[in-house]
Amino acid sequence: MAAVTITLPWPPSSLSGHNKGHWRGKSPTVAAHRKTAWAETLNAKISVAAKGDIRVHVRFVPPDRRGDRTNFPNRIKPVFDGIADALKVNDARFLPSYEFAQPEKPGRLEVTIGGEA
Repeated sequence: MAAVTITLPWPPSSLSGHNKGHWRGKSPTVAAHRKTAWAETLNAKISVAAKGDIRVHVRFVPPDRRGDRTNFPNRIKPVFDGIADALKVNDARFLPSYEFAQPEKPGRLEVTIGGEA
């Protein structure tokens, strides 16, 4: 399977594990990021093998220098869920890797799905 990259909006700090607010307060944000990841994955027409690991490489391009790189992966659970929904797979198959770029406005996620695992 060939690798395909999709670009997604930068996840807000409200999706961080440090955000201890009530789940209902961030539910619309979670739903929006999940839906965007789902739609972009479908638009990219990505196909994956029926079994085995699925490589998912995330390049974080933050909008500024605020934030903690160790917490950035916590923010993208809705993104992984949306990608899994579009691929019709369990996200337990994902083999994630992460890269952290220098800040660029407005910030983004570059998610590469597939390739050799």
